[in-house]
Amino acid sequence: MAAVAPNFSTTVRTNIQLGLLRAGFRLGGWIAPDSTARRAGRLFGTPLVPARRRAQRATQAGARRGQLGSGDTALTTYAWGNPGSEPYILFSHGWSSHGTRVVAWLPALRRAGFAVVAFDQQGHGLSPGSFAALPDFVRGLQRVGEHFGPAHAVLGHSLGGAAAMLALEAGLQARLALLVAPAADAVSASDRFAGFVGLSRKVQQRMLGQFEAEYRIRFAAMQVHAVAPRLAQPALVLHDLEDREVPWHEGEAYARHWPDARLLSTQGLGHRRILDAPDVIDAGLRFLNGDIVGERVVSSPNLPFGLA
Repeated sequence: MAAVAPNFSTTVRTNIQLGLLRAGFRLGGWIAPDSTARRAGRLFGTPLVPARRRAQRATQAGARRGQLGSGDTALTTYAWGNPGSEPYILFSHGWSSHGTRVVAWLPALRRAGFAVVAFDQQGHGLSPGSFAALPDFVRGLQRVGEHFGPAHAVLGHSLGGAAAMLALEAGLQARLALLVAPAADAVSASDRFAGFVGLSRKVQQRMLGQFEAEYRIRFAAMQVHAVAPRLAQPALVLHDLEDREVPWHEGEAYARHWPDARLLSTQGLGHRRILDAPDVIDAGLRFLNGDIVGERVVSSPNLPFGLA
């Protein structure tokens, strides 16, 4: 389930194609709104092909690769160190990403004595499938957590941050939560997607309703303001003020509604480079080691607090 609508420009390669896609959704929304909503939902939940190819070529940095489950629901896992005997960090990757996106964190985490576990979500990286929605992300994270046991922390990026929040509410065992540029919820993501592909509000709502019926969920109950107040884990949210894919205010919402959360804002790193930035990794390590990092939220991006 796409957290960042601008990525769809890598699938729709020309303005002409994008124009035709938007025209098709506008016309379909008028003539056949239900089937148009289903088609939009399929696109919304289909990981990007170029991103998957990049994931399959990515370095595994000496990981022990494994497989959890079999068939279409199998998940490819990666482990560095020994999560059975060392405290471990469980990485939850974002949309159209992959587990080995965590490699920039590995040297610092291993030096600090942490093992690291990552995995490719359904339809991502080396895991089978071609479709994944936010509930699938949550279920995948729960499966990996149950297999490897309680984690020292869950580290989530983008849509993986939303999945981490929901998995913690559902019983994922982790002492701490470290969220980097977390997407607030599927409704906000669908707003960005709808704006990009030209879905009418009516078709967007039907698309979300179809997801709710299929997965037996209510998106309203999965939003940050509904879930985060019930979480007890200390959390650190890191988000860039200039993030153009998942806006800063979505990360701010996590810190505002999560009782024991702090926010550390960066500037100039955007949505992707923030995950690899040395200062961000250093701040994350200090938090994992028990330091107080970031600030209690101040609800304005114009105030210069917590700049990494």
